[in-house]
Amino acid sequence: GAFCLGWEMPKNVKEKKAREAVITREYTINLHKRTHDLAFKKKANKAVREIKKFATAAMGTPDVRLDVKLNQALWARGIRNIPRRIRVRLARKHSEDQ
Repeated sequence: GAFCLGWEMPKNVKEKKAREAVITREYTINLHKRTHDLAFKKKANKAVREIKKFATAAMGTPDVRLDVKLNQALWARGIRNIPRRIRVRLARKHSEDQ
C-alpha cells in the first residue's frame, strides 16, 4: 500500500475520531477465586461488585454499567451457585465531556 511521510491529520478531525472511538476488549473473569470464602447468600451480590471493580481497573473509568444479559447469567442458578468463570466484553465509550 501507499503511504505518505510527514503528513498529519488536521487536529479537529483527529480529536473527533478519538472521541468517537469505542475501545472494546474481552476478558475472562475468574469469579471462583473472588468469592470462594463467602457465605452462600452473598455470592451473587459480591460477584456483581467484583465484575464492576474489575471493569473499573481494566478500562480506567469509574462509570461501569452491567448489561442485563450479564446480570441474568450471574443470577441464572440462584444466589449461591454462580458460574466459576465468566467471559465479558468491556466497551469504553468516550462521553462528550471527556
